[in-house]
Amino acid sequence: MKRIFILLSLLVSLVATGFAAPTFTLQAPERVREGQQFAVTYRFANGGDVSALNVPPIEGCKLLFGPARSTRQSYQVINGQATSSSSIDFTYTYRAGSPGTYTIPEASIQSDGRKLTTKAATLTVVADPSAGSQGSAGAPPVSIDDINTQSASRDVDSRDVMVRIILSRSKVYEQEAIECTIKLYTKYNISSFRPTLQPSFDGFLIDDLDVRPALNEVESYGGQNYYTAVLKRCVIFPQKSGTLTINSGNYDITVVQYESVNMGLFSMRNPVERDIRISSNTASVEVMPLPSPQPEGFTGAVGHFNIDSRLVGNSFRTNDPATLIYTITGTGNIKYVKEPTIDFPSEFEQYTPQSNIDTRISGTTVSGSMTIEYTFVPTTVGDFKIGTDKFVYFDPAKKEYVTLTTSPYDIHVVKGLTPSSESVDRKDIEVKNTDILHIRRVDDNLSLTHTPVAEKTWYWLLYAGVVVMLVAAVVIYGKAARARADVAGRRTARAGKTARKRLQTAATLLKRGESDRYYEELLRALWGYLSDKLSMSPSQLSRDNVTATLSSRYGEAGSRAATEFIDVIDRCEMARYTPSASQGADKELYDLAAETISTIDRLKN
Repeated sequence: MKRIFILLSLLVSLVATGFAAPTFTLQAPERVREGQQFAVTYRFANGGDVSALNVPPIEGCKLLFGPARSTRQSYQVINGQATSSSSIDFTYTYRAGSPGTYTIPEASIQSDGRKLTTKAATLTVVADPSAGSQGSAGAPPVSIDDINTQSASRDVDSRDVMVRIILSRSKVYEQEAIECTIKLYTKYNISSFRPTLQPSFDGFLIDDLDVRPALNEVESYGGQNYYTAVLKRCVIFPQKSGTLTINSGNYDITVVQYESVNMGLFSMRNPVERDIRISSNTASVEVMPLPSPQPEGFTGAVGHFNIDSRLVGNSFRTNDPATLIYTITGTGNIKYVKEPTIDFPSEFEQYTPQSNIDTRISGTTVSGSMTIEYTFVPTTVGDFKIGTDKFVYFDPAKKEYVTLTTSPYDIHVVKGLTPSSESVDRKDIEVKNTDILHIRRVDDNLSLTHTPVAEKTWYWLLYAGVVVMLVAAVVIYGKAARARADVAGRRTARAGKTARKRLQTAATLLKRGESDRYYEELLRALWGYLSDKLSMSPSQLSRDNVTATLSSRYGEAGSRAATEFIDVIDRCEMARYTPSASQGADKELYDLAAETISTIDRLKN
């Protein structure tokens, strides 16, 4: 009987519980700090199926996560009386905004055809200096070792993520080498890095070094630790005196922060990505002019150099080619040293010198050698002298010009044995043996009539032809002389041909997969073409000068061409420092460069 009584009691309790009225209540804090994360829970109890949950936003607070749904059921027996309950919790996580008093609006839910609502509540947000959402005084600095300081509730300021342009020296002479490093500093993990505008090096010549950006180094800067990655490292050579500025670049970066999510019984850290845009600093260099007056023979070499020369062979014959090898070694702007002019005798024919440059870069030191082969052909028998040559350079360490000279060469030229020399000698002998001819008897049937040649038609036609040929020769010679005198005009005329040769070299490097050299040759083709086309020195080639010159010469068409040219330059430089560039993108960039050069080549005044 006792067991039956207990079972009946339980059944009655369960039936009573089943008919308990459902409730929908709100659980929320009354007071939170500025920037603090807090949870608001809506509890539906003792009801059936739910639908149409409507939770309005809380003014002044940001919803971070929700709803997180959890179900709870309980059953208990006290003094023989059994009770049970069930509930569903809907939890929303917010972040408090500015200090003030806000209202948590009433929420509603549908259950078995009935609409239940909560009561509105009041939330007070108080100021807290330690919250410092924008890095205010008292907030702990972001640390690379503590994700609690990398909260999504704080903004990313310039002290947390930055790109720095670092120069090895800030005061140099013209043409003196400077090491430039562009480095990323960050306290956050980075999921995406996109350069949108590379720093511009107007007024400099650049030798890039091979770098592979990797965010795996820790460096202390300003008393704080950062993850660092070298984005670009190069050696730059200023081309003019004064203050030269390396303009800043722009970068789109996605950083990873963490937010605390309240899951009811526990909380967890959830990574959150934030997109930011930053700019690097600008860096200026004070460039001192080279001392004046500059000695004769100085062509712009700056550094410390040695020279040497040697003749190949010790015997020389007419019409046989010979070679003088000239070598320059040392440190400095050796890649940009001009080929020396050797004083050869006027009786020697000279060919275009062939040069080969081999350089190595270590820090700010660019060292290597430049070998020039001068091929000449003696055309006259005799004794000749190849004079001494002066090589003048400026030594920044000594702050003075240094003149180096090579030893002269005395050479003896003998008659060479050419294939035609023997036949010439035989012809000379035959002529000497036939200078007195036998007397020939004339034909007896001679004509007594004679017409002067001046009366012949063919004579005047021939005379007119000779005059026309003479005038044409004078005109052609005059044009050739003016063309030889017009160095700038010759450079302009050959600009397209020279650019196409460089583009062919770039195409060969692209097929070999040598990306760094491919981009370097492509940029050299573009800048070199404009230097020749516009008769501008490399030191004058800046984006502003190119735009102004093309616009003034060719009007609106020139402005469009300048815009296309600068766009190709920017895309080429960006692709050069973006390792993910594909072979197809490289080929597309090559086609754009060729098309841009052709467009400028077709411009007419």
